Amino acid sequence: MNDKHIIKAIYFDFDGVMTLDKNGTPTIISYISKNTGLPLDLVDAAYRKHNEDLLAGRITHREMWDDFCRSVGMDVDYGILEQSFLDVRLDKRMTELVRRYKNKYLVGMITDNKADRIEAIIENTELKGLFDAVIISGNIRSLKKEEPIFREALKAFGLRADECVFIDNNPKNLIVPEKMGFKTIFFDHAKRDYTEVSSF
Repeated sequence: MNDKHIIKAIYFDFDGVMTLDKNGTPTIISYISKNTGLPLDLVDAAYRKHNEDLLAGRITHREMWDDFCRSVGMDVDYGILEQSFLDVRLDKRMTELVRRYKNKYLVGMITDNKADRIEAIIENTELKGLFDAVIISGNIRSLKKEEPIFREALKAFGLRADECVFIDNNPKNLIVPEKMGFKTIFFDHAKRDYTEVSSF
């Protein structure tokens, strides 16, 4: 086999792939609503107006929190937000798959996410120490609809795109890496068929 086709690294998305929930924002919103008694739609509107900026690293949770509190009409303890990060349902089967692959490949995460959320989850769950590199949009200010986040992932391992696999639950997030030369796999978060992602 030609060396350029040998897979050396496998990158996983987080929400919808490593977790049983499609994305993380609704879990944050739901947790805050349940633990404050605030209406879900009120929390949703106050949080989501900052969501894109949070994901893109243009603002931090600390920087938007005062505005969030004004929007919901309550001085919400910032600790509730931090606790919401850990309200996550990890996919145990996918976690075991990553652990198995770690014996053979470099394993990484590429995620459109808030840096503080992902860092808290990794530090406080069985994901700690599991990934060789974690590339978060909120840290590098690039989303998966753009090339820089994937270039950063390649840089982390010193690899070419054709030496890497990227797994995501949103087909739109596979367009850019596929054009760059990654082998891409769509993982349907609802069906959760592990056949293709277990084939390496």
